[in-house]
Amino acid sequence: MFSWLGTDDRRKKDPEVFQTVSDGLKKLYKTKLLPLEEHYKFHEFHSPALEDADFDNKPMVLLVGQYSTGKTSFIRYLLEQDFPGMRIGPEPTTDSFIAVMHGDTEGLIPGNALVVDPKKPFRKLNAFGNAFLNRFVCAQLPNPVLESISVIDTPGILSGEKQRISRGYDFAAVLEWFAERVDRIILLFDAHKLDISDEFSEVIKALKNHEDKIRVVLNKADQIETQQLMRVYGALMWSLGKIVNTPEVIRVYIGSFWSHPLLIPDNRKLFEAEEQDLFKDIQSLPRNAALRKLNDLIKRARLAKVHAYIISSLKKEMPSVFGKEGKKKELINSLGEIYSRIEREHQISPGDFPNLKKMQEQLNAHDLNKFQPLKLKLLDSVDDMLAHDIAGLMVLVRQEETNRPQQVVKGGAFDGTLNGPFGHGYGEGAGEGIDEAEWVVARDKPMYDEIFYTLSPVNGKVTGANAKKEMVKSKLPNTVLGKIWKLADIDKDGMLDDEEFALANHLIKVKLEGHELPADLPSHLIPPSKRKITAE
Repeated sequence: MFSWLGTDDRRKKDPEVFQTVSDGLKKLYKTKLLPLEEHYKFHEFHSPALEDADFDNKPMVLLVGQYSTGKTSFIRYLLEQDFPGMRIGPEPTTDSFIAVMHGDTEGLIPGNALVVDPKKPFRKLNAFGNAFLNRFVCAQLPNPVLESISVIDTPGILSGEKQRISRGYDFAAVLEWFAERVDRIILLFDAHKLDISDEFSEVIKALKNHEDKIRVVLNKADQIETQQLMRVYGALMWSLGKIVNTPEVIRVYIGSFWSHPLLIPDNRKLFEAEEQDLFKDIQSLPRNAALRKLNDLIKRARLAKVHAYIISSLKKEMPSVFGKEGKKKELINSLGEIYSRIEREHQISPGDFPNLKKMQEQLNAHDLNKFQPLKLKLLDSVDDMLAHDIAGLMVLVRQEETNRPQQVVKGGAFDGTLNGPFGHGYGEGAGEGIDEAEWVVARDKPMYDEIFYTLSPVNGKVTGANAKKEMVKSKLPNTVLGKIWKLADIDKDGMLDDEEFALANHLIKVKLEGHELPADLPSHLIPPSKRKITAE
């Protein structure tokens, strides 16, 4: 008789089915989260509504730093090409936000034209007014790096109240808007100027809740000696620890990101290793873009739920006729207590609540009587999205990653060290001797032979037990020695002849010098007498 009840209940529990992650995110946002945001004026307090372009755009990298830390030079280094509107100098040269994006022809698009283009994810920046839009441009150019990512260059952050006021727009609020939508935030510091100005400190605090996106680059590190570099690195970590309130240590990359010769080349290997780590991190962005957008939507939904509870609680406490203004002041002053009550009643983490001081300032400008009471249907819809639909999208994310060819950023500086002798680690560790006609292990083989003949070889081979006694003297873990054994025992007979024993010792030396072992034995390390075996 009441079969429709069961059908409705099933419909609520069954997650929606989507063709792509991007389409799924768009539909979930428009049908389940946006109604809650609009009902409780979320966009007036936190962040403008999302648009289709926010879900479709390429991964973006935001560069932030004080003036003359090398932000624009960093982009030039990645692209290996000048871009329209680029200016580099020791003084504060970049006075605009420049979105560096891919385009078929080189050119600049001014801010007012950008914010009316539905294909670009910048339409909501219109809210920051002409003072900002006159300082916002898009530089388009054909570049292989920009086929996978876009880069946002920002004005150099200055010190002093005068410069902050003269901007004419809320600089920290603009950066916060970008921080919500980008995939990676790179904070650049100059090894010579580590002082963090008041505005820079304010900016870093505005990036709160986006710590997972932040990476730090200590640039121009080739201009100081090793001992000074250690002190500068320690001072930077100490300064960041006071501003970024996270238990985890932020990853700091040390290097010199421009194409000029290193002034002090002592730390060249360190700079190369750090550069490769940073490049790998940036190259992974296209592959993880869908997951990042999904994660950001979940963060937004949690904040929207908390916001709904706050607004409805304030509405509930407001009188309908007399004493409205006095009650409004009382409620705003006791907002911290309201937070605590909501936290207890709805089991919400304190970290999900918006900044108390900022919320109090914003509430002063609103008529609390015009707020809406709690509407459980809207909250239930968002809870259903988080509990069921998001899980379905997570599966789709993994499927898209599997079915799609591996996406990495290519071109520019990313291709410079991929192949050839200037690749990271080329000719070092297991790669030593790669270009030489002679077997590289032969250099030290006489020394290894002396040890080999003390291990009682039978028919020219030592047993695994005897070889183990010598190999464990290296103090390497058994897991590492086991891998070395597999690589060295080429004929897989469970014993080592003199060449295989020499190879095992060479690999031990490679590991002890701090290099990684290869997954498979490179062809140049195979003993000459065994090359026919491996060829077969």
